[in-house]
Order: sequence, then C-alpha cells, then structure tokens
Amino acid sequence: MITLHHAPQTRSMRTLWLLYELQVEFKLVKHAFGKNLRDPDYLKKSIAGRVPALEIDGMALVESGAMTEVLCERFPHSDLGRGFDDPERAMWLQWVHFAETVSQHAAALTQQHVVLYDDAMRSPVVMKIEAKRSEKCYEALETVLTKQDHLLRAFSAADVSVGQAIYMARHFAPIEAYSGLKAWYTRITARPAFRKSLPGREDRLYTQDFYPAWAMT
Repeated sequence: MITLHHAPQTRSMRTLWLLYELQVEFKLVKHAFGKNLRDPDYLKKSIAGRVPALEIDGMALVESGAMTEVLCERFPHSDLGRGFDDPERAMWLQWVHFAETVSQHAAALTQQHVVLYDDAMRSPVVMKIEAKRSEKCYEALETVLTKQDHLLRAFSAADVSVGQAIYMARHFAPIEAYSGLKAWYTRITARPAFRKSLPGREDRLYTQDFYPAWAMT
C-alpha cells in the first residue's frame, strides 16, 4: 500500500495531485501544518519533520521530486513520465525540478506572510524581493507556454509539479500579466485530479486568496 503524509497547501499537494492523476490506490494521512510534524513517530518517516513523506515499497521518500520520478516509473501506463529512451526525458526532469525553484520563493513568502506571527519579524523588503523572483520564474515559463499548451508535447507530471508550485506562488505574485502561463494554468487546474487535491476551506493554510507584498497586518 502506498501512503502519503500530507498537509494541505504545502508541497505534498503536488504528490497528492499526481496520485489522483495516476488513479492508483493509496492511503492519505493528513497532518496539520506545525509542530505536530515533530512527533517522534512521524520523525521515523521524515527525519526533517516535513511533508510530504511517501511510504512505498518498504521505504519512506521525503523529496517530492523523487516521489514524482519513482511514481511515474512505477506506473508507466499513465504516460505522465518520460522513460530513459524518450527524447523528452531531460526536459521532463528539468521541469519536474524547476518546481522547486518556484516553490522556494513561495515558501519564503509563506513564512513572511503566514508563519511569522509578529509584524516586527516580517520584512517588506524580503516580501517584495521574493515576489519579484517569483515573477522571474513566470517569465521563464511564459517563453514556453506562449508556444505550446503544456511544458512538453502533452500533459505530464512536469505540469503537475510546476502547476502546484504556481498554485502556491499565486497567493503572492499574480500571473494575470502572463497570457501563456495563465491559459496553461487555467487548463491544468480544470482537471478533476487537481480539483480533488484542493483543501476544504477549513483546512487551508492560506486564509487569504492573495497577500500583497507591501501589506503589513
């Protein structure tokens, strides 16, 4: 049995979305975002006390990019991965891992806007810098997505990985100015598997749809 340890609106959402796309049986264990991830039992699965953690084949994986590769290789019938002899293999890997380039800025902004509880701890300068860095990622994606409907020749796990990262980044840096990126995002987030991976309102980490970079509460 595959088991995914998941906290809503975190990187584990990309693995959850992928599992729904693969249409395979799995068990979902939900965790609240916070100190409960430091529980000794959970630390046996994720030594850093973070999500996601994926239990599969008697081991626990803790990096979402590795999970994407392993799951696509384990279930090749889905055509969401790219095999070793596929000419798109290298670009598939690049986009799968580009998701972390986007996510690192979203994570920094999440810390600034959501995790830090006191305005004195927050930095408007950091907020603005990280939002601008997110926009640089958008520009890179725009150069591809104005020419084609997906990151590769057809929908793949690369779209899932990057799409989930954009889902998080949009809370801090709008995509409306990037027509290709926006059209692609609209297409992929209309998929039933994405809709299933969304949290209920009561589970959301983000209580706002958008956090302006200059706002201080």
